[in-house]
Amino acid sequence: MACGYYSWIYARLLTEFMDKDLEILATKVLSVARSKGLKIATAESCTGGLITGALTAIPGSSDVVDRGFVTYSNEAKQQMLGVSVVTLDKFGAVSGATAKEMAYGALVNSLADIAISVSGVAGPGGGTPEKPVGTVWFGLATQGNAPVAERVQFGDTGRNSVRAGSVIHALNMLNTGIGDQ
Repeated sequence: MACGYYSWIYARLLTEFMDKDLEILATKVLSVARSKGLKIATAESCTGGLITGALTAIPGSSDVVDRGFVTYSNEAKQQMLGVSVVTLDKFGAVSGATAKEMAYGALVNSLADIAISVSGVAGPGGGTPEKPVGTVWFGLATQGNAPVAERVQFGDTGRNSVRAGSVIHALNMLNTGIGDQ
């Protein structure tokens, strides 16, 4: 029973995240990156690989997507991406400083030219007055430029909604970043 239930949930999540608009957006990101000869890496926490999943659902994405890091725990952020313990202690996992370090870590630990990161509070629990549920930080790093971070407050709209919105925002941010290259 449990296995079938989780399969149903997984199938439903894939359907929600790979609707036509998302497919068009992911295809655009890949096309623009491909036209500029750029490779992409991702570093994901609250999205758990959904950004990479959206990109790799498009046939032919392997010439653009280099790799994706799913770093849900602070330890994974440190070990796989080199996020500083000091940064995590001082600012927390859901912060602009951490998002920048995640993006930079994905860039330097890959063959990518551009990297996107995401770390947030998808809910329903885990929020604080300073970082309520729906708070998500995004980082973008490109070769030769300082990483940048952006905060989006999705509100307490539900876990799947926060995660879906994060995927869309990350792809839009990637698209803009690639366009600037």
